[in-house]
Amino acid sequence: MSIRVEHLSKRFGGFRAADDVSLEVESGELVGLLGPSGSGKTTLLRMIGGLEAPDAGTVRLAGVDVTTRRAAERGVGFVFQHYALFRHLNVFENVAFGLRVQPSRVRPSKRAISERVHQLLQLVQLETLAERFPSQLSGGQRQRVALARALAVEPKILLLDEPFGALDARVRKDLRRWLRSLHQRLHVTTLFVTHDQEEALELSDRVVIMHQGRVEQVGTPEEVYHSPATPFVVQFLGDVNLFHCRIENGRTYLGAPALDPPEDRPHKGAPTVVFIRPHLLEISLGWTDARQFRASVLMVNPAGPLVRVELESEWGAIVRVDLSQERYRELNLRPGARVFVAPKAEDVLMTA
Repeated sequence: MSIRVEHLSKRFGGFRAADDVSLEVESGELVGLLGPSGSGKTTLLRMIGGLEAPDAGTVRLAGVDVTTRRAAERGVGFVFQHYALFRHLNVFENVAFGLRVQPSRVRPSKRAISERVHQLLQLVQLETLAERFPSQLSGGQRQRVALARALAVEPKILLLDEPFGALDARVRKDLRRWLRSLHQRLHVTTLFVTHDQEEALELSDRVVIMHQGRVEQVGTPEEVYHSPATPFVVQFLGDVNLFHCRIENGRTYLGAPALDPPEDRPHKGAPTVVFIRPHLLEISLGWTDARQFRASVLMVNPAGPLVRVELESEWGAIVRVDLSQERYRELNLRPGARVFVAPKAEDVLMTA
């Protein structure tokens, strides 16, 4: 089932939580709503699901205007950050709850409910825990119960609000892979809210980046990361260095803001601003390129697959560079070392 919202707006007192938001989600897509706290992600999700009424705009599901319909009439399943499981019900009854409370004319038989619940518990890999209560489960297991409960009523759309936000990092990663695999099997149109960039880029078919109640950019993970549309997207999505620079004859020369080029590097051109990811900068021990600038090493963190180097540029700005372990060993960097830095290529520069 497709989702289409047109010009949605919502205020809470003087705070504009959603400001003229329009968005389309194709049937079967897995789309992430990404942005900082207060950007309007959850408000948008709740308006789509019928938990909040918009001040203006429309919500269409499969082309049908459902703006004024109650949540129960929209065929939507919800999964919240804090699970919202019934503590007095065991796993089986938590999953069966949505089926048991359906109107009698559409409620499945007891046998059908039992079969459906067992199928779902098998799907979420909890079939051996049917008799346990929520207090006897880990956080990851509780979240899978919440997802099974949402799927029990066979929703046409699944809405997830920070589904892994209460879990530790290792469990989050495991559940992300599991959810992606589950979605590939079920193909339920899914919209999930997160502030975790890695989570959004790993899980999503497309990412919607929000800021101050507005949509900043919509695109595939590759598009929003490598071709950001606005300065906010550039700086929000992943680590990035900001440089004032001059461009002449297609080459970019990084330097201090509003300063003329030094005499030993004569070049002219209009000043501008560019952004460069840390892994797209190169460190050298000697002068090899007119685009280089001088810097001194402040800190080196060699833990992990990449070595993170923090430097102070010759004009006093902090610059971050990610190196491979092999390159780090070649350079033998230590705090206080004097080095030269340049972009690896012209096409690594981003402007927005």
